[in-house]
Amino acid sequence: MNCTKCKTKAVIDLPRHNAAFCKGCFNVFVHDQTAKAIKSQKMFGKDDRILVAVSGGKDSLALWDILLKLGYKADALYVNLGIGAYSEESHRKVTKFAETTAAAHGATLHVHTVQEEAGAGIKELAQLIHRPACSTCGTIKRYQFNRVALEHKYDVMATGHNLDDEAARLLGNVLRWQEEYLDKQAPSLPASLEGFAKKVKPLYRLSERELAAYSVLNRIDYIVEECPMAKGARTILYKEVLNRLETESPGTKQAFYWGFLDKQSKPEAAPTTMAERDQASLHPCSVCQQPTTAEVCSYCKMMARAKTHSASSCPPV
Repeated sequence: MNCTKCKTKAVIDLPRHNAAFCKGCFNVFVHDQTAKAIKSQKMFGKDDRILVAVSGGKDSLALWDILLKLGYKADALYVNLGIGAYSEESHRKVTKFAETTAAAHGATLHVHTVQEEAGAGIKELAQLIHRPACSTCGTIKRYQFNRVALEHKYDVMATGHNLDDEAARLLGNVLRWQEEYLDKQAPSLPASLEGFAKKVKPLYRLSERELAAYSVLNRIDYIVEECPMAKGARTILYKEVLNRLETESPGTKQAFYWGFLDKQSKPEAAPTTMAERDQASLHPCSVCQQPTTAEVCSYCKMMARAKTHSASSCPPV
């Protein structure tokens, strides 16, 4: 198998593109796909300050690596969830990348530790407030990413969601016709009002397999294990279904998600913009001042419940 571009020996084949690449041409392909996503969705420019949400996994570390190599000003935030050995290992991977590759580009790593603020790791916190661990994790991450982006005056926040992630999420939302989530599944979500940072997904044109290959070929040391809290998540099932379809018909995920984006971009599909809807329904949280549809945002409610349950469970002195 030879490289489609330079005809030397290929290291990876991409059936959905009917192509194969050597390491050098594959890196160019990955960088070009990311650059095309950034430009087509008007995500950010070379003068913008970007905050990358990193977890220690292949996608987020690959995103940080790609943005730095493309010449963007990209720092990162890691949220330590306190999941025992898993968090220790993921924290180590992020720190190693920050101290080597990122430091060479003058980039900074911010770290937030859930246990320091909540008094418990994500598993214990979820049990305290009687909520699923993934839901609790999502609330905390969204809040902290937005908080750090605003406090440090970043222009945009970038996450490592890839084509597989977005196609699986779309499948779940369509199966339940969750229109409020479908409205917000674009790769670029504007800062619709003061208090919300702009959010982008520069890797939506690249598959999970392609990003794993990029990380291996570029010696990015990432945590391979899935988060232990994700066991049984519906998203994993949706990915398995889509992987089966992709095997039988290469390009299925791309056609599904990109087709959705194409229809979503048509004017008749959105008579009112998401920004207009947000401005009509959101206002500052009475506790932390971040935007919410209620008087108190879900994060502050969660922290208050955790403190109440924690206090009531303490033995009397």
